Amino acid sequence: MLNTCQLEEYLQDVLVRLAHHSSAIEGNTITLPDTVSIILHNTLPGGYSRREFFEIENHRDAFAYVIEQLQDKQPLNLTVLKDIHEKLMDRLLVDKGQFKTSENAIQGADFLTASPKETPFLMQQWVDNLNYQLESVSKDRDILRVIMDFHIQFERIHPFSDGNGRTGRMLMNYALIQHDLPPLIIQAKDKAAYVNYLAKQDIDGITKFSYELICDETRRMQRFNNKEKVQMKERHDEYER
Repeated sequence: MLNTCQLEEYLQDVLVRLAHHSSAIEGNTITLPDTVSIILHNTLPGGYSRREFFEIENHRDAFAYVIEQLQDKQPLNLTVLKDIHEKLMDRLLVDKGQFKTSENAIQGADFLTASPKETPFLMQQWVDNLNYQLESVSKDRDILRVIMDFHIQFERIHPFSDGNGRTGRMLMNYALIQHDLPPLIIQAKDKAAYVNYLAKQDIDGITKFSYELICDETRRMQRFNNKEKVQMKERHDEYER
């Protein structure tokens, strides 16, 4: 897993980008610089709705929870899954952290999401099968393919009344980091391609798309790692003087 002690600045960078892009995919208009202000400086820029602000700010607690669970080597289960949704939808949804009780739908989708009655069983099956399949693969590309396959399945089940996209992308990153892969930040500019992969259940397409992003993310993480190594050396030299 990521060394969360040595890569604190990098994880803050991931949080900011994830909060911005994951929210923007769902229609949030807060800019990336203003997301930095909200997440890192606890400031509230003007011109946005309270809902948009909460959508961004809630990522802080949700991501901190993810890192905490991963540090404790907590496997992905329904409790973790529901807790992530609850934190992402704090102050936004009455039934946060609870599976849907009414039928829901995805705009533009030509398929039906799971019914409220079958959702609990399908989600237990989803978690069990995801963990089982991840235990049987070892190569990075195969791990990524399993995770993206199950990301598509999650979005088609659509287990919550709202917040399924943001929750699904946070869960995706939980599984990636848990299996020693870099986080995956799907940018708002790639929304059309991303949604198309989901709609078509194009596992090969979304895996290839995601693998390229993972490679870019690896290089970005290394740059932060290099920076922190320099800072650690400078602190050590200062202490020795």
